[in-house]
Amino acid sequence: MSGNQLPDIRALTRAGIELFFQEHGEPRFRAGQVYDWLWKKSCHSFDEMTSLSRDTRKKLQENFTFHTAAVETRQVSTDGTVKTGFRLHDNLLVEGVLIPAGDRATVCISSQVGCALGCRFCATGQLGFTRNLTAGEIVDQVTQTPVPALPQHGKAGPPVQEIVSNIVFMGMGEPYLNYQNVTDAIGKITAADVLGMSPQRITVSSVGIPKMIKKMADDDPKYHFALSLHAATDAKRDQVIPFNLKHPLGEVSEALKYYHRTTGKRFTIEYILFGNFNDSIDDAKALALFCRSFPVKINIIEYNPVKGTGFIKATPERLKAFAGFLEARNMVVNVRMSRGKDIDAACGQLAGKRKEY
Repeated sequence: MSGNQLPDIRALTRAGIELFFQEHGEPRFRAGQVYDWLWKKSCHSFDEMTSLSRDTRKKLQENFTFHTAAVETRQVSTDGTVKTGFRLHDNLLVEGVLIPAGDRATVCISSQVGCALGCRFCATGQLGFTRNLTAGEIVDQVTQTPVPALPQHGKAGPPVQEIVSNIVFMGMGEPYLNYQNVTDAIGKITAADVLGMSPQRITVSSVGIPKMIKKMADDDPKYHFALSLHAATDAKRDQVIPFNLKHPLGEVSEALKYYHRTTGKRFTIEYILFGNFNDSIDDAKALALFCRSFPVKINIIEYNPVKGTGFIKATPERLKAFAGFLEARNMVVNVRMSRGKDIDAACGQLAGKRKEY
């Protein structure tokens, strides 16, 4: 079997690796060693597995390959935001973003190469869809993200998992169209014998696929869920999110009610404010009406211009009035200002551009 046809070892469970060693006359504890190298130590080649004998490593090389996301480019914004381009085994490129805040940071990661949903305001949506990322490629975006030197840590940046306060699935792609790999990746990130991060530090953002919201609710996730809404009437949402034509807000609302009924959890609604489109008081009223059926918090997001979309940023005055209307109705509202706009690293700007930084 050629190298390209060999199975990816990171697609195996610990039990699957144990079975391999049993079938090849090796002790089962070797599986634990390999699993640690793969996930806890984040190695990317069999040669790095120095606790294994040379013969054992050769046996692994003959039977498996690695499909990894390797850092290729790194660009630092004037505000300290870091955008990383990850080259995949099949030469495709995805992007992730690290947003520092003092001595901690949020990492924004991708779940797909491109996106099939084609949201009108989003640079990723203009790319179309190529393929889903594997669980390993998703985890790599957390463990391999270059961390800038921070004053609290001296000259060199520490391992990313030591400073990450939050992980958000808000990069390229629709996470719930890659549900199993995203779920597996979160399992690795939160597993005590891997990265050991709390699921309460993870948020998965979705455009709102009704059947997947219900499946996710049935699976009782420990992470946070966020809905990318951006318009609270079908007439307007149809114009920015083509997926809404197939699954209108009535279906999404029913799925959200099911989520709250099943899990008892509040979720977040993300609402990008577009100038002269969805930023009026009438739009705020429609949003308040949509939110009456479940407890939510609302993130109002500053729009980051994407060439060719025709959308513009809302004025500060309109943003203030919009947020004020909701707050006056005792709604929990956060206004999120953009980071990394100068390097196309802000929300909606990731497009895997093939250029040198």
